[in-house]
Amino acid sequence: MNSFPVEVQSALFIYDLLPDKWDGMSGSYLGKEWSSANFLLDTYKIGTDRGQIIYFCKIYENMKVQYMAEKAERKRKADERKSQAAGGGGKNFAHNVTG
Repeated sequence: MNSFPVEVQSALFIYDLLPDKWDGMSGSYLGKEWSSANFLLDTYKIGTDRGQIIYFCKIYENMKVQYMAEKAERKRKADERKSQAAGGGGKNFAHNVTG
C-alpha cells in the first residue's frame, strides 16, 4: 500500500469507511453511500485535493461494483447448472386448477 501516492492511500481509506448500499429485492451490490464523504474528509482532516481523492474512490467503486456483478452472475449460472443437473433441466410448475 505504501507504493501508492498519498491521494490514492487516502481514497482507499475513506472508501473503506463509507457504508455499502445493497438492493433489498435482488441482493445486488450498488456501491457506496456517499452522503457521509464530506464528514469523513473533514473528520480525518483530508483537505488536499478532495476532488482527486473522490475521483480515486469512484474509480475503485466502479471496479468493485463490476466485480460484484460478475461474481453474482457466476453464482447464478452455477446455481442454474446445479438445478438443471438435479432436475433434468425442466422447470417445475404447480398449477391449481379447479372446475
